[in-house]
Amino acid sequence: MTEATFQVRVPAPLLQYGLDQNEIQRRLVEWLVLSLFTEGHISSGRAARLLNISRIQFLALLRVRGIAYVTYTTEELDEEFEAVKTLDAKPKL
Repeated sequence: MTEATFQVRVPAPLLQYGLDQNEIQRRLVEWLVLSLFTEGHISSGRAARLLNISRIQFLALLRVRGIAYVTYTTEELDEEFEAVKTLDAKPKL
């Protein structure tokens, strides 16, 4: 994967938390990838590849960061609940 270099200005008070340049870079890349994923610009598979982790690891990262893997509109949720009710109503064999 090719890389580009950017200069990023970090407010000095943030450095009091003991973050070194590598940790800041890691967090910025993670934040950017998570942002692109949550905005719908990239898939979870693409996000995982950009972070050099497996898709399962990416899904775990979403959970740790409190980010939903799937987001439903109100209408979609209503449809899902109706589908579950239909399944529950079917006779069991």
